[in-house]
Amino acid sequence: MNIEDIREYCLSLNGVAESFPFDETTLVFKVGGKMFLLTDLEADLAITIKCDPEEAIFYRARYSTVSPAYHMNKRYWNTVRIDGSVSDEILCEWIRKSYALVFNNLSGKLKLEIQNIK
Repeated sequence: MNIEDIREYCLSLNGVAESFPFDETTLVFKVGGKMFLLTDLEADLAITIKCDPEEAIFYRARYSTVSPAYHMNKRYWNTVRIDGSVSDEILCEWIRKSYALVFNNLSGKLKLEIQNIK
């Protein structure tokens, strides 16, 4: 995957918005106003995603390209260097899981609004 693939995939998920809330190079994807993925456009390609705490630890042990996220709650957030060692299918699964973790914690009203976006 490259940055364009990641961006396109994130934006294909219901209710996703992109922004640069921190600086001009950190691209953030949110659902319901809550962040589920961020990436620095000037650094080597990597994504920071939200994870189930047990899965976060498992991925770090299993994949050398996965590490605790810098400046984030390391219990819930992993950074994944994109270097080809993790398949695109797995990366998409991790992005979907990150999206779902955030989406599932939104209010019922907001979830319903997002589900009705076409």
